[in-house]
Amino acid sequence: MNCIRDEEESGVHQQQQCRILTRVLSGSERIGLSWPEQPLNLLSQHGLQRPGSFKSIDLESLLKRKRRSSYVRIVSKKMVGVFVTIWVRRSLRKHIQNVKVSTVGVGVMGYIGNKGSVSVSMSVYQTPFCFVCSHLTSGEKDGDELKRNADVYEIHRRTHFHSVSGIGLPKSINDHERVIWLGDLNYRINLSYDRTRELIARKEWSKLAEYDQLTKELRKGRAFDGWREGKLGFPPTYKYELNSDRYYGEDPKARRRTPAWCDRILSHGKGFRLLNYRRTELKFSDHRPVTATFMVEVEVFCPKKLQRALTITDAEIENEEAEIGLDIGMSYLQLDEETSVWEIERPKSYTYNYPIRQQ
Repeated sequence: MNCIRDEEESGVHQQQQCRILTRVLSGSERIGLSWPEQPLNLLSQHGLQRPGSFKSIDLESLLKRKRRSSYVRIVSKKMVGVFVTIWVRRSLRKHIQNVKVSTVGVGVMGYIGNKGSVSVSMSVYQTPFCFVCSHLTSGEKDGDELKRNADVYEIHRRTHFHSVSGIGLPKSINDHERVIWLGDLNYRINLSYDRTRELIARKEWSKLAEYDQLTKELRKGRAFDGWREGKLGFPPTYKYELNSDRYYGEDPKARRRTPAWCDRILSHGKGFRLLNYRRTELKFSDHRPVTATFMVEVEVFCPKKLQRALTITDAEIENEEAEIGLDIGMSYLQLDEETSVWEIERPKSYTYNYPIRQQ
């Protein structure tokens, strides 16, 4: 990559420093333009040159505005009404690799994107992660949960992450060691409207969860075999009147919808520890969003420690060979003492595992 730096001429020395234009020529002959950030001391210099500037300029707020965000965006993808965006701490950005996206539409005619999933695959250090954001088939009629199960199977079948090399990289959802599945899964509660509202009024979440369709699927291990979810310790998240705390259907003129935990977050794989699972009270939708916080283990490759572990001095190797030779010799001596008839055999091949001694 070649970099060419051109400076624009200007009458003011500070402006000349601020307007340095960088042209980046890549191997694909695409030209990118970038401007370096202004030095923070220029703010104070400009302020001192103009009398009375401190009255109109809040230097503290300007300095805060120039500070970079602690988080950076890795990827964002939208498919009709399904949207996923992933942000990480700036210090973690250099350890994110192999980012790939796969979309699957399972809506109208089985392929339209009004229902379906957007999946993101990426590696955090040496651990592959997958995030699946989905919107499954709606409906609270008997048998609608089977349609949602079919959506899940179809998403698994058609989600593929393609790469140029493809060596050792996950290609499907189940190939990843850590998976998060989130979104409007649309599973309902198999109770009447009145009985559901009664349990909600009593805040008997455990009793209500016994009739939750997704909870039953997790127990039976069908569509979500091996997946886990936190305890449902909050009210159902659907369906609310807009900008209101009232469930849809309290108004006699409106059509009743039995409240349900449609919005869920599931995890799959080892190394997850759920810290909290709750809903948030944002009222701009007929759903209440849910949030989950996990502590996750990742594999970190340290070249220096591996090099120290693999370093064996010549003296240690010779010592190991001497010990092995002595053991073989003793075995032949015992064979000679215990056997009255000599049998000549071809030498056998042995495989020895040298112990790696940590420093």
